[in-house]
Amino acid sequence: MNLPPLIQAFVLHFGEMGSRWGINRTVGQIYALLYVADRPLHADDIVEALGVSRSNVSMGLKELDTWRLIRRKHLPDDRRDHFTALEDPWAIIRTLAEERRKREVDPTLTVLRDLMLREPANGAERHAQARLGEMTEAIELLTSWADQVQRLPDERIVDLLRLGGGVAKVLEVGAKLKLLPGRKEA
Repeated sequence: MNLPPLIQAFVLHFGEMGSRWGINRTVGQIYALLYVADRPLHADDIVEALGVSRSNVSMGLKELDTWRLIRRKHLPDDRRDHFTALEDPWAIIRTLAEERRKREVDPTLTVLRDLMLREPANGAERHAQARLGEMTEAIELLTSWADQVQRLPDERIVDLLRLGGGVAKVLEVGAKLKLLPGRKEA
């Protein structure tokens, strides 16, 4: 790699983490490089900085584009495509959450809902269907909550996250005052 030590450490780490997140190591490195770059980069810049093949860079850029994590930029007097990463961390988190949901959660919910519509053939299937119903309900509750959080302005999300365990205290007070619907008294 042809990078300053701080940037190289971040790029290498992101490549390692990428493989744990289910993306190719090179894709993680490309994203990390674009995120910390002080200017839009074209594919040849990325090839030179990371020391990987042009085809790997092209495939990586296409994958990042399908995840909506990078933007294509055209610079004056340069016919090549240049790329930048999203800069706002909250926009990145929102995009990742949406894309992971589309790829992982939504297909699972579709299968669960289809299985819930089937007529159970025996006691084992009735038991399994009851368990799947609990899972479906939990995932639907979580995705509904995630949808609501996604619509919050960044400042409200930060406030919510800073509350941390304080949210439980708010819920306890709300339950005592009977302000929260559906809450059972302890």
